[in-house]
Amino acid sequence: MKPLRLIAAGAALTLAALAGAGPASADTPTAAGILQAGAQQGVADGYPGVIGLVRQGDTTQYVHAGVGNLSTRVPADPTAKFRIGSNTKAFTATVLLQLEGEQRLSLDDSVARWLPGAVNANGYDGSRITIRQLLNHTSDLPDYAKDAGFSLTYALNARPDQAWPAQSLVDLGLAQRKPTGAPGQKWSYSNTNYVLAGMVIKAVTGNDTATEVQHRIIEPLGLHDTGFPTADPSLSGNHLHGYEYPVISIGIRDVTASNVQAFGPAGAIVSTLDDLTAFSRALVTGRLLAPAQQAELKTTVPVTADGTVGYGLGILHVQLPCGQWAWSHNGAVLGYFSDWYTSDDGARQVARANNEFHMLAGTKGQQDTGKATVDAYCAL
Repeated sequence: MKPLRLIAAGAALTLAALAGAGPASADTPTAAGILQAGAQQGVADGYPGVIGLVRQGDTTQYVHAGVGNLSTRVPADPTAKFRIGSNTKAFTATVLLQLEGEQRLSLDDSVARWLPGAVNANGYDGSRITIRQLLNHTSDLPDYAKDAGFSLTYALNARPDQAWPAQSLVDLGLAQRKPTGAPGQKWSYSNTNYVLAGMVIKAVTGNDTATEVQHRIIEPLGLHDTGFPTADPSLSGNHLHGYEYPVISIGIRDVTASNVQAFGPAGAIVSTLDDLTAFSRALVTGRLLAPAQQAELKTTVPVTADGTVGYGLGILHVQLPCGQWAWSHNGAVLGYFSDWYTSDDGARQVARANNEFHMLAGTKGQQDTGKATVDAYCAL
């Protein structure tokens, strides 16, 4: 598969990383060994640091290579916090599924029912788009992150505290192009969908997405190292510093403090490998949702023509080259790239994070560490 290219962040569905992973043989190294080798290769490719986690049942192993801070040269800590980017989308989708389970909304409600006039420009009609189509990316709404002015402002990181009201992001998205098809016809990834999803949460509950995620997911699961910043661009406590190789200058920049309002419900959460895998295990095994909503979560639409990748509600279902299926997602925001794979029963999990992202997908570092993550999962 060819890599998906990004000109702005939010998520990078680096499906190219799946290519080239083969079935394990009797003398194949352990999953942790494979992931460790991939982390070291990632550092050789130019990442400051790479961290990873392999979990089988209740046994967890960690890997790390490189540094978490280029100034102090402290080793990359696999328990450190980092920005999880579009892995946030699964949290946002979970809140809306819970609200449906409480009969406070239906995923088949139109966007216009809850957000009158929010999607009403350039040929788009919110009365024809459902909440479900937002969550599975079949709305045909353009991605505001592809707006040149937005992406340049975000990548330069000159104003990490700049306010980006949700409707302004939606408006940027709608202005990108006219509709290319009817809602529900095809899959097309768009951060605009999840900004609108967060706006629906606010309309239904009166609270922002961060508050609902805190009460409904973070606290019940005891995710003590997970937070949902809404304005503060800084990171505190034990965290990886995030970096970028700027396209327009030489060297590497520290972009640890970056704009969280730019992605909000689509990509603002800060977490750790432990918390992210605890959440994904709870999600795929039904701890967070009623049976009817669990079925909706895992009902997928095709992403690839060969049927090996489908998108549910905030999560991917992928068949890896070794033949195994896994639930997955990844996240890419300024300075950070991460992904995870979890088996349907939650027993097998692999996750990793890299502390450099410069708004382009398909780099050698992404390919090498991505392949190692897939190979590690296949070795479990």
